[in-house]
Amino acid sequence: MKMQADRAEGTNAITRHAPEGVIVGGVEHRASVIVPWRGEVLRWPVDSFEALDEASFDAVLALAPELVILGSGSRLRFPKPGLLRALMARRIGFETMDTPAACRTYNVLLAEGRSVVAALIFERGG
Repeated sequence: MKMQADRAEGTNAITRHAPEGVIVGGVEHRASVIVPWRGEVLRWPVDSFEALDEASFDAVLALAPELVILGSGSRLRFPKPGLLRALMARRIGFETMDTPAACRTYNVLLAEGRSVVAALIFERGG
């Protein structure tokens, strides 16, 4: 008999993902978002992978996670290493995958009790 909940109360599990957005805590988000392990889900003003710059990760840095999962959109793309300089300087782990895989991986890490952030790109008009 399982004695513990599937997820801790107060955490942000992604309950649904689709090409146009995600549902977190019963709230639908239809644009790029930052999903922290706890706290408010944040609108992320990155409307395409190509729009990523160093400042794109400022809101992620403010959350001080141990690990960031970047959902790069509908396909796997890797950001230039220079964009991750601030994350590396703070010894924050970073993984990139397509956005559907990022959602699944984020939930696994969340269930493990990790302080993880998903930075998910949902491209407009794509």
